[in-house]
Amino acid sequence: MARATDGGGGTGMPRRTRPLWTLALVLYPFAAAAVAINLFMLSLMGQVVGLPVLAPAAAVGWSVPFGVPAAWLAARWVRRLIAEAEAD
Repeated sequence: MARATDGGGGTGMPRRTRPLWTLALVLYPFAAAAVAINLFMLSLMGQVVGLPVLAPAAAVGWSVPFGVPAAWLAARWVRRLIAEAEAD
């Protein structure tokens, strides 16, 4: 993926962007909440095949570690969208 450069008048110097981890840190609460909701709903659907239902508190507990890769992927997606918007 190409790095963004200044838009005009050009020295062609790369534009300073924030590190991916800062964006992931901001998005983590939202990603972890989405993971918790999805885990709980998945456990409700698992009842059909005889799996036990995951308690909401347990879903929140499992979302803490599973929220990390979800936040990282969301941050990569948002950074790509920002770079695409700045390119226009």
